[in-house]
Parts: sequence; structure tokens; C-alpha cells
Amino acid sequence: MELKNILAGIEGLKVRGNLDLEIPNLESDSRAIKKGDLFVAIKGFDVDGHEYIQKAIENGAVAILAQEDAKKEILKAIPEEVTLIVAPDTRLALAIAACNFYQDPSKEFKLIGVTGTKGKTTTTYMIKEILEKQGMKVGLVGTIATYIGGKKLEDSDRTTPESLKLQRLFRQMANEGCQAVVMEVSSQSLKLNRVAGCDFDIGVFTNFSEDHISPKEHPDMNDYFQSKLKLFNMCKVGFVNADDLYASRVPKLVLDCKIETYGIDNYCNLLAKDITITNSYVDFKVKIGDKNERVKTCIPGRFSVYNSLAAISVARYLGCDAEKIKEALVEVRVPGRSELVNNKKELTIMIDYAHSPESLENILNAVKSYTRGRVISVFGCGGDRDPGKRPIMGEISGRIADYTIITSDNPRTEDPDKIVAQIEEGIKKTKGKYICIVDRIEAIRHAIEIANKKDIIVLAGKGHEPYQEINKEKYPFDERIIVNQIIDGEL
Repeated sequence: MELKNILAGIEGLKVRGNLDLEIPNLESDSRAIKKGDLFVAIKGFDVDGHEYIQKAIENGAVAILAQEDAKKEILKAIPEEVTLIVAPDTRLALAIAACNFYQDPSKEFKLIGVTGTKGKTTTTYMIKEILEKQGMKVGLVGTIATYIGGKKLEDSDRTTPESLKLQRLFRQMANEGCQAVVMEVSSQSLKLNRVAGCDFDIGVFTNFSEDHISPKEHPDMNDYFQSKLKLFNMCKVGFVNADDLYASRVPKLVLDCKIETYGIDNYCNLLAKDITITNSYVDFKVKIGDKNERVKTCIPGRFSVYNSLAAISVARYLGCDAEKIKEALVEVRVPGRSELVNNKKELTIMIDYAHSPESLENILNAVKSYTRGRVISVFGCGGDRDPGKRPIMGEISGRIADYTIITSDNPRTEDPDKIVAQIEEGIKKTKGKYICIVDRIEAIRHAIEIANKKDIIVLAGKGHEPYQEINKEKYPFDERIIVNQIIDGEL
């Protein structure tokens, strides 16, 4: 594609050199640059892509897209024969350039974006399952993995990919005949313009609570909320949780998107009634079409009602059959979300991704309501993330669980002992019984050793993740495997 066509629609550009070049590819990683490519320099939190412009040129880049606040000496060092384009924001420029280069693939299918603090993953899986029951070919992009139909393309390393990778995936999905794509849209992806240029048909707002407040994410709750709100300025139709204080504000704050609501406690367009919650499923009544239908899903907890309502809202809008909706919801399974681990000791061991105060409170309260024995909580907090939530989560576990094992999560570049100590400050405010075992494998082993068949062990925080991140390295750590290795005496 010609360079001038790749740059179409990007505002505020300054250009030196030839725009009539034929560009075979564009990249933001200098190592991936080949002869004739366009290199887009991005200022990251840890790495500044502008420092790698010369490397990109050595690898064959014939054009450079740089940010206007880049160091002048770097830009002056770019040879005259290399076209230089300067943009106010290269993240935004890359997103638009990627849409242009891959010929706006999101316009070729129904694009459904799901945002919110919790419930994004489960809701996207539910929507995918329903649409596939309806006979549609569906793509999925999210925290766990990327799929086209039943084919897994790859495991994910973040909730929403960078814009260039996202548009490549969308082009593949369009080429392979996807009629709909459902994706998790993180607040970071909205704030950093990763989804700029995407043609969203439907947006969903599941809920909103404190999370992702840190120097590398959001400075405060308002910034976090305003970032999520951006999705609904990009959508034609939106569905929001009427029972959530923040999400319920969306209809008044977004005027150019048709917003409908769902909920349990407040007036809304889609209301769940007559709810039953057990240790293995929830069911409830909801109006689909002209009839009140009884819907069941095998993911326990009140939050599953909300996720189901979000998925049903989308399905109703797209004209899905009530029976197909019911079949899909009873069959859907989501890795690492209230996931029970089969084991030889026949202990009830649940893996859940709960890693924020509210999500930990929700899962512990949910299991507490139906467990005959003790609730044994095993959790830690991630490093390089909001330290303020650590004592809060300690206090929550101490208050609700019968026994807490404080351990490590993904310490990243922080000292895991210090993280555990911060969590312990919170649990000390309660009368809850607890122990600190920093090594997560030993923490899980201790839980298994003390549990009986009436108890439930909740391994919270890591969910679907098959790794533990320590000092920027990811080490294999799949809790499903680890649980059974411990029980089988292999670990």
C-alpha cells in the first residue's frame, strides 16, 4: 500500500520526503522491520521506540513515523533519503495507520466490545457461545486467548492487543469468514488508543470498581472511568448494568449511543427475577421476546446472573432464538473463572481470577453461602500494581474466609515478602485465622493438606494464567497442573 494511503485520516502530520512509496509492511518493533517497511516509534512506559530508529533503518525501513516531542538529535540523525513523518501522538497514528493498512477489517463483521472491571472474560465467552449456537462464525479476543470459532490462535499476554496486532487479527478473522467478533476492551486499550479506528457495533459495560490504579495505569478512579466511557462514544448501541453505580451513569453521559440497561435490583430494560444460586449453577427468569424464560448457567454466584444478562442483551439485539440462548448458557465454561479442579482426593478446589478487593469479596461471599465446611482462601497481590488494595484484600479475606493463606501472586519486579507483609497489615485488623507462606506452591500444598471434603479451597488471583511473572520473566505455573501434581506426590 502507498504510504500516503496508510497515513490517510491521521491529523497534525508533518512530513519530510516522499509519500508515494509502496510500503509492504508497518511495524513498531525495530527487530521485525524488513526492507521497504514503515517503522512507527512508540514511547512506552519502560522503552522509547525512538531510541531504535537507527536500528530500524539498518534493517531496511524506508519511512519513519515519530512523535513530535521526540529528542531532536534523534530526528536530525535520520538520513535525507528516509521519509520522516512526525505526529502529535504515534500510538493514535499507529492505530489509524493499521486500520488503513489492513483495510478496516472491523467493518466486515459485527464488532462487540465488552468493558468493565470484572466479568469481561466470562461475558465474552457467553456471547460467543450464544452466537455460535445461532450458527454464526465468531472470533474472540481477550484475556485468556484469541479464537476463530473453535480454533485457538494463541494465548494472550494482555487483555486487548496493541493496535497493529489487533488489526492483523481482525483481518484474519474477516478473511476466514467471521460474522461477529467479541472482544474484551480494557481501560488501558481505550486510554492508549489501541482500539482507535475500530468500528464497534455494540458496547457492554459490566461493572466498575477500584482496580488498575498505579503509575503505569490510571492515576485515579475518574481517569479509569473516563477511559472506559470512551467505548460508548465509538458504538452504535450499548448495554450497561443498571445496578452498578458507575455503569448506570453511562446513559446520561453518552448521548450519541443508544443505551439499554440490565439488572436485578433496579428498573431496567432486562430484569432477572426468581433467582436460584447453588454451589454448581445459577438460574433465573428473564424476558426474551414475548416470553419469560428460565435460564440456567453452570457458573455459580450472583455475578453470573449479571454476566448472563449482559450476554442475553447482546443476543436479543442480534435476534438470537431464546432456546439457543438457553442452550449456550447452560453449556458455557470459562477457564479460571469459578473453575473447579478435578482431583483424586475429591476436594473442592476452585480456581478464580479474583485479583481486586471487590472480586475477592464476591467470590468468597459466593462460596461461603453454599459451602458446608470451611472456606480456605489462598491469594496474593500482583507486583507493580496498586499497593493500596493489598491491605484491603487482606481484611476482606480475614473477615469472610475461615482460614487464609497469604502468598505470592505475580510479584513482577517487587519483593514478594513485602507484598505479603502489606496484605498481612489488613488481615491483622480482623479476627480471621491466617498464615503467610510466600512460596505459592507451598501455600497450595498447605491448603490441600488441611482441607477435608466439606471444605472449599479458593485459589484466587491467577485464574487462567499458566505462568508466574518474576523480575520480567514468566515461569510455568498452571494451578490445575500444580494441584494434581501435589496430590499425586509429583511435586
